[in-house]
Amino acid sequence: MPNQLINETSPYLLQHADNPVDWYAWGPEALDRAAKEDKPILLSIGYSACHWCHVMEHESFEDRSIAEIMNRYFVNIKVDREERPDLDQIYMAAVQMMTGSGGWPMTVFLLPTGEPIFGGTYFPPDDRYGRPGFRRVLETIAEAYRTRRAELVENAKGFREHLTRQTFRKNQRETIDSSLLDLAYRAMGSRFDPREGGFGGAPKFPPSMSVDFLLRYHHRTGDEHALHMATLTLDKMAYGGIYDQVGGGFHRYSTDDHWLVPHFEKMLYDNALLARVYIDAFRATGDRLYKRIAEETLDFIVREMRAPNGAFYSTQDADSEGVEGKFYVCTLDEFRNVLGNDADLLANYFDVTAHGNWEETNILHVTHEIDENLQTKVQDAKKKLYDAREKRVKPGRDEKVLTDWNGLMLRAFAEAAAYLGRDEYRAVAETNADFIMNTMWDGNRLLHSYKDGRARFNGYLDDYANLIDGLFALYELTFDYKWLDAAVRVGDRMVEQFWDPDGGFYFTGKDHESLLTRTKDFFDNATPSGNSVAADVLLRMAGVLDRQDYRQTAEEIFLTAAGLLKQYASGFGRMLAALDFYIGPSKEIALIGSPQQFLSTLRNHYMPRSVIAAGSDERIALLRDRPMVNGQPTAYLCENFTCKQPVTDVAAFEAQLNAG
Repeated sequence: MPNQLINETSPYLLQHADNPVDWYAWGPEALDRAAKEDKPILLSIGYSACHWCHVMEHESFEDRSIAEIMNRYFVNIKVDREERPDLDQIYMAAVQMMTGSGGWPMTVFLLPTGEPIFGGTYFPPDDRYGRPGFRRVLETIAEAYRTRRAELVENAKGFREHLTRQTFRKNQRETIDSSLLDLAYRAMGSRFDPREGGFGGAPKFPPSMSVDFLLRYHHRTGDEHALHMATLTLDKMAYGGIYDQVGGGFHRYSTDDHWLVPHFEKMLYDNALLARVYIDAFRATGDRLYKRIAEETLDFIVREMRAPNGAFYSTQDADSEGVEGKFYVCTLDEFRNVLGNDADLLANYFDVTAHGNWEETNILHVTHEIDENLQTKVQDAKKKLYDAREKRVKPGRDEKVLTDWNGLMLRAFAEAAAYLGRDEYRAVAETNADFIMNTMWDGNRLLHSYKDGRARFNGYLDDYANLIDGLFALYELTFDYKWLDAAVRVGDRMVEQFWDPDGGFYFTGKDHESLLTRTKDFFDNATPSGNSVAADVLLRMAGVLDRQDYRQTAEEIFLTAAGLLKQYASGFGRMLAALDFYIGPSKEIALIGSPQQFLSTLRNHYMPRSVIAAGSDERIALLRDRPMVNGQPTAYLCENFTCKQPVTDVAAFEAQLNAG
């Protein structure tokens, strides 16, 4: 018989619905049962594209003897971290306190009150890999709960106090200036890999936000090494196995230090962040490699990660047919069967060999540049390889829709439409924004997750901030006031629900369920923190709307995070982008009347510290009291709110832009 998870919509939870474990989703039913029966809680957190989550399910949660121990001694709760990042944040912090590290699958044992008493990540069923077996862990915790309850309660009290103390307050004495950017640049430089790009050793994660900062830093200072660090990293990733050379899009991370062997899952958020940074690199350098990678990545999203209603799905699994990476790799014989006479030439290009470059098979990657005469053959080969690969069993796809990740991708498509000249991307962005505003926003609050016709869970800070960011980018693409108005309505609700007068935004809103603690996060991890995105987009909206309250809110985020930023500068990629804008000089560009004659010129420039408004809508402060000159479309270029002479001639506008 299926367990309680059969009524859930999360693909990850549904994967466990037929386990012999008596699983519950997090909620009153499970928590009340733990209190009533005086049982500890076994909390298991993971996500559908997580390889080791699948391994632990197969080894332990499908094992009837292990399930019997779990059911006898514990109330078992399964959580999809992508649906409930609030719970994941709290209990990940607890596991990191206990063990010094964290990851997924995450297993945490709790008192019936929700306080953690012990935790870890993957446990094998029996002792191996230097890890205690899951059976032994279960029996040890159950025995301790029966015989040493007071000790567990005291330890849990200490964990709770430590978690509750992790709050941050603004410090008005902090100095917010370009020295913080210099500090971050030096910190990144000290960890930079001069041979393979990226930062540190294996495993290597795609550092999209750090590269974005380096591009900005080069634009600000002219520092050529900043540009070199950015472009070497982008080049190595684009040619590596972490990038799907056949179908486009990036895998999660590289298990080695040279971007060859990825963890094969594909995440919506990685591809959103990387598409944006490749677009910016194309704008900053003119290198068409970056344009191609951005377009191939976004085309992959449209083809494989977009729902008929315009929403974006969350992930593609690493595994197919139970084997990690099987969908993506090939042998030399398979390669030759597809490409025929050109196979040997292209095998050299993609490093496909008889003995293989990974586990006797081949991960396609590019080992050397090719001349232009071979480009057509490469493109033809990719199409043939893609068509052949489509006949294989595909990796699973998590089709839940997350508002925060959709916001990230919405901005990517809006910027791609603006800067790559692909108008079809505008339609993708607008359809997505319509879906989110019609389905996830009720005019008063935002919801986090959608699947099978059900929108669920109160929105988190990241949902609000990333959606506002995407909506504002869509306004700067289309100059349709409805998108700016939507950004303002969601933004005002964000401030009302999440703002802490002591500085910064909480991760959960005022009306969220009561949890062990109310977290506040500033670090940019795999995705940018909500505080970073909020600071950035509120500053940009303040430039268009003259909303000084937005600017002050961003300032107070910086004052709250400054101490951490000085200590861990390289952990704040997106926050650094916001700081770069705040420190300035920033440009405010008003295009009065029809903007078309100025837009192509404007969008050929890489100007990361700029905002744009267009039209003649008096509701927009940047357009107010700025008339057309002689009845002609007119451009006003302002810097830190001081404007140059308005111009009606494109050449004059270009000259103003080039003058800085």
